[in-house]
Amino acid sequence: MLVRAIGRIGVNLHISPLERAQRAKRTAYSRGAIRGAICMDIEDWEENRYVESGINAFITQMEDSGLKKIVEHVCNAGGKRIRPIILLLASEICSGSYRQSLSAALAIEMMHSASLIHDDLLDQGLMRRNLPSAPEKFGHSRALLCGDYLIAKSIEFISPYGEKVIRDFGKAGMDMAEGEVLDLRLDEENFEERNYFECIYKKTASLFAISASIGAYTGGADEVLAQRFNFFGTSLGTAYQIVDDILEFLEVVGGKESKFTSETLPHVYMKSMSKEEAVKKSVDAVKLHVNAAKETLITFKSCPARDKLFQITDYITIDMLEGI
Repeated sequence: MLVRAIGRIGVNLHISPLERAQRAKRTAYSRGAIRGAICMDIEDWEENRYVESGINAFITQMEDSGLKKIVEHVCNAGGKRIRPIILLLASEICSGSYRQSLSAALAIEMMHSASLIHDDLLDQGLMRRNLPSAPEKFGHSRALLCGDYLIAKSIEFISPYGEKVIRDFGKAGMDMAEGEVLDLRLDEENFEERNYFECIYKKTASLFAISASIGAYTGGADEVLAQRFNFFGTSLGTAYQIVDDILEFLEVVGGKESKFTSETLPHVYMKSMSKEEAVKKSVDAVKLHVNAAKETLITFKSCPARDKLFQITDYITIDMLEGI
């Protein structure tokens, strides 16, 4: 029903000023290992259109209520849809199609959206993507219930895919909750590098990891191949979070405002070195994980979907650090 509905509902893309700036400065993509890569904006990819249409179809089918308004606000706030797009691309690499994998991709996006609500509740977030956060706009109680609803919807979306996929999805959700607890830094004096990487794996990289591996499973991959996709997602998600932390540390991120902030990797390193050295070491960590992601990608079947994953890898990591 969802796939049929997609064809009847238009795509409504919301692009934040930060994303527009990123689009404007992106250069033509060329890597020796992936000659002939498709150079285009992620917002224009067919995978993004499938995800956007799927989200619109889901919201349209909701009963009109106060909850629907909150879901619309959260889901149409200008996110890049990177995680569900990764899932669709992984499925394509493994010879799958969007019809097989779209519901799983939407499950990932619902879980991610719920996590953003909970993150804003924990950090007392005021703004996200240049819009009022859900708790700020609708109140903490309604925002919390919206997060609960989106988690329940994600379970509905993922339920057709079998025990292995459902278990992996559930484990990632538990990891994300544990990561948020670690992020509370109950013992800040002892929050060290190893604690940081455990925190960001659970809070961020775990969802990237299952986006890639579940996508592989939906495309017909065996467990060995799916685990390689999982490693790619872990490496990319880790690099992405470090980049986000560097930008927050340097106060160059626009569109987000919270009363409380997370411990960043530069903050951890500054306990034993200068600010400049801490930033450089953090950038080196990004490069390490980006290289690991690309070295894994190159082992996958050469195809346009793989080329797009290379583009995404740079787009959400190295490209974000231009000028730093």
